[in-house]
Amino acid sequence: MEQHIIIVRDLAAELQAFLEGSGHDRVFVLTDVHTREKCYPRIRELPALRDAYSITIEAGDMHKDLSQVLRIWEALVREGASRNSLLINLGGGMVSDLGGFAGATFKRGIRTLNLPTTLMAAVDAATGGKTGINFCGLKNEIGAFHLPEAVLIDCAFLHTLDRENILSGYAEMLKHGLLSSVGHWCDVITFDPCAGRLDTDALGRLVAASVAVKARIVAEDPKERGLRKALNLGHTIGHAFESLSFERPHPVAHGHAVAAGLVCELYLSHKRCGFPADAMRQTIRFIREYYAPFVFGCDDYETLYERMQHDKKNENGQILFALLAGIGEVRINCTAGKETVFESFDFYRDASL
Repeated sequence: MEQHIIIVRDLAAELQAFLEGSGHDRVFVLTDVHTREKCYPRIRELPALRDAYSITIEAGDMHKDLSQVLRIWEALVREGASRNSLLINLGGGMVSDLGGFAGATFKRGIRTLNLPTTLMAAVDAATGGKTGINFCGLKNEIGAFHLPEAVLIDCAFLHTLDRENILSGYAEMLKHGLLSSVGHWCDVITFDPCAGRLDTDALGRLVAASVAVKARIVAEDPKERGLRKALNLGHTIGHAFESLSFERPHPVAHGHAVAAGLVCELYLSHKRCGFPADAMRQTIRFIREYYAPFVFGCDDYETLYERMQHDKKNENGQILFALLAGIGEVRINCTAGKETVFESFDFYRDASL
């Protein structure tokens, strides 16, 4: 199944055109409590959505769980959804992940359309067909591959975001720059994502470039048998940081955990694959400038390592990393001993001072 990813200029017109030609029998619109208020009004009055049924779930990654999926399934059953119905996921990464999973599993799979409203969703969660929910304190432990029929990206939504959410998505764009080319990486680290007045045209061009990197990798390896593992750069350790933060009063956003994970995994890339020290320092300098440090101590190391042992990429009891030999030079299925991983934790804490 082909996935269409479109950077739109006129969301209402392009969504109306898509819906008119999609051949669905019913339309359901999934929002969270925030996007229902801030984003849904932009499309609610479209003729093609006149009879759409709205489903609203709680906001925040701490709610990306089975209870919210049950709410969606129950609404779909109650309102007579069929395998030819369409579920529109209007929201950030949590809505894309959770709505995609609900769509992948209801009646063994119904059609979905993603309308990302955050930078994180636009460049990562809404594209590529990965869906999932958190389970037993583990990030995206339950999920399925289920490509949406289309992803319509409207950068005008980004004006609704605060600094934390812009930076959360930008961490994924930094990752894509590292995976792509020196030129792309330079464009990312020289752009100011927190400028007083966000330049959405310039950001839109970076978003398009970022989405193209992911789309190319996913097209070559849709089920993550090989190359797609490269997209996990920064995530093996980043997910462990994120899971640990769920146990705290103020969990960190996904992209902020990925930014911290990138520091650690660039250190591993330098130690294991010879990633250039200068590029590592420049990237870490950017992360230090924009991202608050993730605070943890030596007594958290064992817990973090245990979380990493649950990573879905692992094989034969070994923790596997996607690392870099240089910008754009990916090495998948890399290993690092426990002592070296702990060194990367030390390195992160020293670099955050």
